[in-house]
Amino acid sequence: MADSNAGPVAPQAPGRDRQRAGWWRGHTQIHAALAALVLLFLFNALFTPHFLSVQTLNVNLTQVATTVIVAVGMTLVIATGGIDLSVGALMAISGALAPMLFGHPPFGNAALGVLLAFTVPVLVAGAFGLFNGALITRFGLQPFIATLILFIAGRGIAQVMTNGQLQTFANAPFQYIGLGRPFGIPFQVILMLAVVALFAWIMARTVFGRYVLAVGGNEAAARLAGVPVQRVKLLVYTLSGLLSGVAGLIVIAINSSSDANQVGLNMELDAIAAVAVGGTPLTGGRATILGTLLGALIIQLIRFTLLAKGVPDAAALVVKAAIILLAVYVQRQQH
Repeated sequence: MADSNAGPVAPQAPGRDRQRAGWWRGHTQIHAALAALVLLFLFNALFTPHFLSVQTLNVNLTQVATTVIVAVGMTLVIATGGIDLSVGALMAISGALAPMLFGHPPFGNAALGVLLAFTVPVLVAGAFGLFNGALITRFGLQPFIATLILFIAGRGIAQVMTNGQLQTFANAPFQYIGLGRPFGIPFQVILMLAVVALFAWIMARTVFGRYVLAVGGNEAAARLAGVPVQRVKLLVYTLSGLLSGVAGLIVIAINSSSDANQVGLNMELDAIAAVAVGGTPLTGGRATILGTLLGALIIQLIRFTLLAKGVPDAAALVVKAAIILLAVYVQRQQH
């Protein structure tokens, strides 16, 4: 009896071991990113004066918040095997539109103007994201080419909207999104963590998350399996546009001004770098929202470390390029 009871249990253990080993191998780059972040933190804690202060923590988190928010949308796009070069331009469009709404509120209603400033620019950015998705799904353009159109034209649209003028303002209710500190925590940091938590849950627990990975893993097989490939791509690019719109509002709220030439400049590069360093393959089929957060924090902390040691900010671009190259190399080796 003892043998018959024990018999079915024994074969299960190797299977569980293999499952754990497979899970560990699949998350190697996330573990590496976490280890790198811890090492950077320890280095600065030991050798950078005042690094452990609340002020320094807030500075780093507020500087990385918009990158993380945009990079979450970029993670979804890259997971489907695409790319979105228009995120910076969509931030500029969103940032250009908001001051027009609360600066000249409908019916002279200031509260309505602020409400519209929070919603309309984000929806407009989402509509442009939908436009990107339509170019890809309906007209068969490659994601690089489709999003390159708004990368070039989007910032021009923002400049036309503002007549090329710098918009300055002081509007406390609107600027709360960038300057508010509930319980002493910067509001944009709370928003960043909420976005990360929401989309991490979506990717891990919902059918849509599985569809995104299926489309990026093998689009033809996903279509044969009944996955609505076109709708998934349309939604992914729309979400990327919506998140870019939110990030644009945060940037202008912090700066108390909107400059179509500067808002979101090079954000597409920062977002792609965060995704790559975080462990999401640029070939699609896998995605890790938590990894994207870690990747963005690593890049931010490296930049902070270089500046703290007197290295020019321009050198951070070289380091960022080297980090991306290393991340892609690690991904290829794992593949």
